Amino acid sequence: MKSTGIVRTIDKMGRFVIPKELRKTMDLTSPADALEVFVDDDKIVLRKYSPSCIFCQSLDNVVDYAGKKVCAECIRKLYEKIDTSETAKTVAAEQ
Repeated sequence: MKSTGIVRTIDKMGRFVIPKELRKTMDLTSPADALEVFVDDDKIVLRKYSPSCIFCQSLDNVVDYAGKKVCAECIRKLYEKIDTSETAKTVAAEQ
């Protein structure tokens, strides 16, 4: 874990402010953005919440891959794109 050197106090209501620089870096710019909260031993971990596919924002058949949410339809489209690209390279190499 990387230290930012930023320290914030908690107010009477239990709130603290996430610095603007970190919100910008983590793309937490919209009031609709949400954070997931995790506890790891003595640490509180905050992560940008993203329940939908990172490509099409679908909520159907979403799986977690390398920390990103991707739906089955986008996975299928990616495979098609890769297959088409590989086929084109093979045809070009044969000519």
